[in-house]
Amino acid sequence: MIIEELYELRDAGRARIALRRMEVHPTAANGRPIRDILVCAGGSCTSCGRAAVADAFREAIAKRGLGDCVSVVNTGCVGCCDLGVVVHVVPDDVLYRSVKDADVGRIVDQHLRDGQPVEELMHRPDPNSPPYRSLREWPFFQGQVKVVLENKGLIDPEQIEEYIACDGYMALARALTELKPDQIVDELIRSGLRGRGGGGFPTGRKWQMLAAAPGPIKYVICNGDEGDPGAFMDRSVLESDPHRVLEGMMIAAYATAATHGIIYVRAEYPLAIQRIGIAIDDARRLGLLGQRILGTDFSFDAEIRVGAGAFVCGEETALMLSIEGNRGMPRPRPPYPTDRGLYGHPTIINNVETFANVPPIIRNGSDWFTRIGTPNSTGTKVFALAGAVCNTGLVEVPMGTTLRQLVFGVGGGIRGGRAFKAAQTGGPSGGCIPAEHLDVPLDFDSLQSIGSIMGSGGLIVMDDSACMVDVARYFMEFCVDESCGKCPPCRVGTHQLLRMLSGICEGAAGGDAIDRLADLCDTVHRASLCGLGMTAPNPVLSTLRHFRREYEAHVHDRCCPAGVCRKLLKFSILLDNCTGCGLCARNCPTATIFKLDGQRKYRIEEAGCIQCGSCFDVCRFDSVLKQ
Repeated sequence: MIIEELYELRDAGRARIALRRMEVHPTAANGRPIRDILVCAGGSCTSCGRAAVADAFREAIAKRGLGDCVSVVNTGCVGCCDLGVVVHVVPDDVLYRSVKDADVGRIVDQHLRDGQPVEELMHRPDPNSPPYRSLREWPFFQGQVKVVLENKGLIDPEQIEEYIACDGYMALARALTELKPDQIVDELIRSGLRGRGGGGFPTGRKWQMLAAAPGPIKYVICNGDEGDPGAFMDRSVLESDPHRVLEGMMIAAYATAATHGIIYVRAEYPLAIQRIGIAIDDARRLGLLGQRILGTDFSFDAEIRVGAGAFVCGEETALMLSIEGNRGMPRPRPPYPTDRGLYGHPTIINNVETFANVPPIIRNGSDWFTRIGTPNSTGTKVFALAGAVCNTGLVEVPMGTTLRQLVFGVGGGIRGGRAFKAAQTGGPSGGCIPAEHLDVPLDFDSLQSIGSIMGSGGLIVMDDSACMVDVARYFMEFCVDESCGKCPPCRVGTHQLLRMLSGICEGAAGGDAIDRLADLCDTVHRASLCGLGMTAPNPVLSTLRHFRREYEAHVHDRCCPAGVCRKLLKFSILLDNCTGCGLCARNCPTATIFKLDGQRKYRIEEAGCIQCGSCFDVCRFDSVLKQ
């Protein structure tokens, strides 16, 4: 393919994209409005039966003779991942949630044929509220600015022509025909783009170092490992817009004289692997990968390498060893990958989101990008919003958006009307942010100043039912499991930190446990070889900093204020509420709940109680108290 053919292919598909963007409202020859049924084909909706829903739509549309004016399209992730199978009817701008194949006939008859949307299948913020009839009405979507996710829910990720119709590969065309390699690097430097994988290193500077490295063989690696608990940003981008990542890698290769690209994806992401594989094959078919791309002298090819799912392989030196077929274990730096990387050759590694930012920067210019975000953290950030928040899913907001705006605006607040307690950013390497810092801007420097990090973008919201000591214990348990064991401070230190945290949660810690915990955190942080060990204490240190009273209650008062740590709980029965149903007694594994003499009420014998909480869980009358 030459550049003129790329432009022709783009122009041929623009009308359909304009319809999906709701910019036009065309009609068919029979006078019926032309519509697209956009069925979310992201990982979440796929697991909920998306394929059956899409097939049911195609069958119902054909059966009713609507095939000339209605098309069914599988798109990438829409973002509202808690709503089951999501179906967006455009250009009507009606979004249906939790669609089952049994609902399809009603949507086709009532909406597509008769023009009356089915309100019962629309999303409501609560059962007593009117439904959101339009996507644009949702606060979840109103607060977002899409750069990386500009094509989400819009194109079929398995159709390269649809990506091209959205100006796909136009940035590559501009780079190859209008810009020299050093001009591209300068554009990235001026844009201020920082790596979105967690470290925040300036992307342009990294590319500059690879461009200056000597040698005929250089590598560009896309890190799609993404192992943080609760994080699914990179997976969703690979599933929803794989060509965007490929294009970013190709621009990086041209700017740095790299010859080969590798996309490293963990095996737990089969849909992402499938779609990036299709994207590579289709790009080769059209001559966008391989020799003399777009008729120029630039040649580049890419392949997928599947990782076994080790969290430590998110660290760049461990990742390269894994690609080489070795056990993924970090090595000391220097030398840095830009000097001696994969197979000993100069290499750059950026994560999925970083590469996905490159095409719009080259298309629109660095000045456009710097107008988004903050001076030191330009652009947007994609977050996987999860936990005790009303609206969970994939969101993209400008850097500098406050935590309050994200949780209570885009996220819709805390579920069940409970109080916000903390938000955990950065995964096992991050920290917990308390309510007093709800107005902190979400950017690299501001988060670091309060003891957290941006990380790759996982954000877990916790309400007042969370125990922060138990949260720290959970993340430390993760780090123990994922430590590669190469260096003793991480291998031994994280294990001892977990043992100490477990002792605190079980009421078995001595009076000096908190001080000893803080001292060991400092040692592990200072002495560990790689980022996993260095940052493993962060959840502990941030909870000690902001929630020290909870630690003191566990250690000194032998109680868990949140009522989470079972060994510190006491269960009793409120006699005024007890109906004598006996559910608690029948479910007690140690038979320590007895009926009071002469009464239809029960009591708990504390001496034999193992604090399992079964009585609390089964009681339907709020009779069992836990303290």
